[in-house]
This record gives sequence, structure tokens and C-alpha cells, in this order.
Amino acid sequence: MSSHYHLAQVNIAKARAPLDHPVMKGFVDQLDHINRLAESSPGFVWRLQTDEGDATAIRAFDDPLIIVNLSVWESVEALREYVYGGEHLAVLRQKRDWMEKLPTPSLALWWVPAGTLPDARLARHKLELLQAQGASPQVFTFARPFPMPERIGEPA
Repeated sequence: MSSHYHLAQVNIAKARAPLDHPVMKGFVDQLDHINRLAESSPGFVWRLQTDEGDATAIRAFDDPLIIVNLSVWESVEALREYVYGGEHLAVLRQKRDWMEKLPTPSLALWWVPAGTLPDARLARHKLELLQAQGASPQVFTFARPFPMPERIGEPA
């Protein structure tokens, strides 16, 4: 069954140091593998990256230590399985070794028409909207997901 919508997700993290600092070595060493794992996961559609395949070089915030991960998936379930199942979960459990806790939401999910690719500016807006208004059909979290719109043109 093909869908008219896909799930966009953004998550941000504030690195404890620049990526070339020794404290970040464990994170950097796993990055290519984890990205390949995502790209080969069922339901993966796309991820934001430079022409060289680097997402960490993309700046959406004034703070150069904030790393942005932006991707599109076929469903909440496909993304959830990738994030919380298998090898990615082991990396997630080590997050505190490399990343500082942010005072604002670091993950936002929203529906986009299939074939639409979000950009970093929209992703930042979705995080700000989640911070300001909480979960809604326009932006939500794993803890409070909203269903896919039923029709094209319905507000996502």
C-alpha cells in the first residue's frame, strides 16, 4: 500500500566539543556506519546531507556545536523500529558521552506529502513550534504521535 504522506523527522544534539576533538572520537567513528544502517533500514526514504554524504557540516543554528539530523521515513513505525531497535539503540544509549542535554525539544516529527523533502530551516521551525505549542497534528513526538492525514491537501 503506497501512502500519500511520509514522516519527516528532525533531531538535534549539542556536541560536547567540536567533532575533531578527542572526546568526540567514539561518536565520529560510528557515524558512517549508523548512517548506512539507517539508509538500508525498511521504510527509510531520504536524509539531509552534503554532496560528500556529511550531515554534520550542515548548520541550522547559530551554535556550531549543534548537529542536525533530518530524514524522511515511510511511517512512524519504520522510524521507531530503526531508532529503538538494533544497533542504533546502542549508540543512543551512549549519547550522554558525546552530547549535552538541551533545554528545548531535540526531536520533532511531522507529515510531509510523499516526494517532498524538508530543509533545515523548516526543521528548525518545527522544533520551535513544538517548543511553543506542544504536540499537534502539525508537529509531534514519538510519545504523542498524530495519524497521517487522510487526504492530500489536508493540513499536515
